[in-house]
Amino acid sequence: MVKVLKGIKLRLYPNQHQVDLLWQMFGNSRFVWNQMLAMAKERYRNNPSSHFVNEYSMNYLLKSLKQEYPFLKQSDSTSLQVVNHYLAQSFKVLFKHQGGYPRFKSRRAIRQAYTGHSTCRVIAKRRMKLPKLGSIRTSKTSRVAGTRIKQYTVSYDPTGRYYLSLQVETLAPQILPKTGKAVGLDVGIADLVISSDGTKYKTFNAKWLEKQATQWQSKCSRRRHQAEVAVRQWNHNHKALKEELNDYQNWQCARVQKARYQQKIANRRKDYLHKLTTKLVKQYDVIVIEDLKTKNLQHNHHLAKAIANASWYKFRTMLEYKCAWYGKNLITVKPNYTSQICSKCGYHSGPKPLAIREWTCPQCSTHHDRDINAAVNILHKGLKAVG
Repeated sequence: MVKVLKGIKLRLYPNQHQVDLLWQMFGNSRFVWNQMLAMAKERYRNNPSSHFVNEYSMNYLLKSLKQEYPFLKQSDSTSLQVVNHYLAQSFKVLFKHQGGYPRFKSRRAIRQAYTGHSTCRVIAKRRMKLPKLGSIRTSKTSRVAGTRIKQYTVSYDPTGRYYLSLQVETLAPQILPKTGKAVGLDVGIADLVISSDGTKYKTFNAKWLEKQATQWQSKCSRRRHQAEVAVRQWNHNHKALKEELNDYQNWQCARVQKARYQQKIANRRKDYLHKLTTKLVKQYDVIVIEDLKTKNLQHNHHLAKAIANASWYKFRTMLEYKCAWYGKNLITVKPNYTSQICSKCGYHSGPKPLAIREWTCPQCSTHHDRDINAAVNILHKGLKAVG
């Protein structure tokens, strides 16, 4: 049987003792990262020609680090090894000139997390047993049944909630029945997807939630500024007892409320994309899409927000893995001239501004909807590529 890796995310509801343990483990992972990074920088400063301390060497140093700092023993031992693995990967990316120099982690960061490979298992419908935490209350664990947990990540996000992300190995989904249909898909802004058979699927829209998120963003910025002024005044007048920005609950409440509205928007957009991609995969055997460079397109600041809201990259990613799971064929083609060529006679009529949504071919007099014509051309390109 073919097996695949899937991600499952559960909500955690820790008690106060478990919350304290979680924050201790967040701090331990952050502490090991900072210690190993400081050691690597110090080693390079003392001897620039020395070899980089690899992952194996960092794991060897963990033993002496635990003896010097006994509080590290409160963490899952594999989580500290994962920290070393991530740091080693960061340096490899740096040496390949594909990323920047690793940075120290701050305890004031809004998002905290740690990852481990130890055994964790389901013990009840809404209970899981995690290393060092014991039995912890979760959301429904029915999705974890019949899977093998390979890795787990416990995180605390800006909404003030705790989550458990699981990487599980499970049997591949059943192959969907063949429909004998092929479709070309053109992505847009007003309509997220336009198919070659004339169907248009609207872009996700949550205006009320976006308005609320914008209002709370404004409140959060204003309250943060007021808190910063108050902290500076207090610390200037009271040298013995210092205050921090996080002590001001008015700002903290606005920050959490803003984050929750933003998460609602993200969750609803993701749900919409899942339903749309599943519908397309069930309906067609061959799906042809454009190979768009979304990051490059977002350099246009007039369209960047609309493109980000449409989530073209996420849409393509979902189509890719769902086609692989369900035995369907996904083809990508170059987007060159798809909106300029007549899909009926092949006449190239030249570039057209985005304001032109319909046009008539000067050679065969066929009237085209710009997006549907582009989708038909995409389908033709894909079918020609596979013969």
